[in-house]
This record gives sequence, C-alpha cells and structure tokens, in this order.
Amino acid sequence: MASLDVQPDDLLLVIDVQNDFCAGGALEVPDGDAVVLEINSLMQRFTHIALTQDWHPPGHKSFASSHDDAEPFSVIDMPYGEQTLWPDHCVQGSPGAEFHEALQTDSADMIIRKGYRKSIDSYSAFYENDKTTPTGLKGYLQEREIRRIFCCGLATDFCVRFSAEDASRNGFDTYVIEQACRAIDNQSSLQAARDAMQQAGVNFC
Repeated sequence: MASLDVQPDDLLLVIDVQNDFCAGGALEVPDGDAVVLEINSLMQRFTHIALTQDWHPPGHKSFASSHDDAEPFSVIDMPYGEQTLWPDHCVQGSPGAEFHEALQTDSADMIIRKGYRKSIDSYSAFYENDKTTPTGLKGYLQEREIRRIFCCGLATDFCVRFSAEDASRNGFDTYVIEQACRAIDNQSSLQAARDAMQQAGVNFC
C-alpha cells in the first residue's frame, strides 16, 4: 500500500461499504468492517473518489423472499442470466442501506446508486446485470479524463469483481486494492472472481 503511486487523474472507486454488508448486517461480509479504516486512509491520497451504494426497492427480484420456497444463496435463471438470490438487504431508505458510519464520504465526487430497478440486480458500478444498461459512471469518468481506477470495498467476489472487470473492459487501467476489500467466498467464489478479473486484465495491488 505504501508504494501505491497515485496520480491526479486516478479514481478511487469505493464499492458498497454499507451497514448490511458489515458486522450484524443482513448480508454480512466476513470482516467487512475492517475495510473502513483502510479506505479512509486511501481517500486522503486521491483527488477523485466515487462511491457506490446498493439501493434496492422492497421486494427486489434478487431477494430470495421474492420467490416461493427459494433459499438465500440459491441460483435461478432470470431473463438476463443466472441470478444468486440474497437475503433482503440494502432496502432503499433503511438503516442497512446507509454507508458505514465511520466511512468518510464527504470527499466523494459522486455516489452511484445501483440495483434500484426491481426486476434486475446490479453488481457492477458500470452496468446492471444485463451488462448493457449503464449507470452513467463510464461517461462521467471519460469527461473527467480519468485514466486509472483503483477498486476497493465489498465484496471482492461480487460487486468489486464485476465493477473491476467492466472498468478494464471499458478501457481504464484497473486495479483492485486487496487489503481494502473483503469477500463473501461462497463455494470458492473468491478464487473464481480472482481468475475472472485476471482474464479481464485487472491488476492487483
């Protein structure tokens, strides 16, 4: 971390550091709280910072509770592909959807809310899970002439993974700061995520 060479046209992309993904949350990521101090320290080094916020309406189709007899972490087919079903989490306006209280958010250039369309989930900061519906982040970063993106947050094997892959595929030099991330790691999903990110040209630091 100390050797990270941050440039003025770099962006720190802070992904889903929200209460429901931290200790005691509805979809707790193991040791998720540990990223907060790391990310706060990183923020002091970047001119450009963007935050993402999972922001689901009640009854979102990615919730296991929205499907008869479905269990959390099971997988179903949706019109846009396979969808993992989750416990209800990050419901719009709920305490669980709020950023971790210790996360320093004042220096962020922007906040991207995702997953707010009831019928489709959104892991990536760039696209919903159909991989075509944009969030608007790409255009914003191009207008700001951002060259490199450094990703951190929760969880490595889902929203960090897909955000990093899309950043790389959209032409940004992309890095994942591993010590500022934590994973769910369900059924070896962390290793699968690392392999997929490497194939997409993502770097690790």
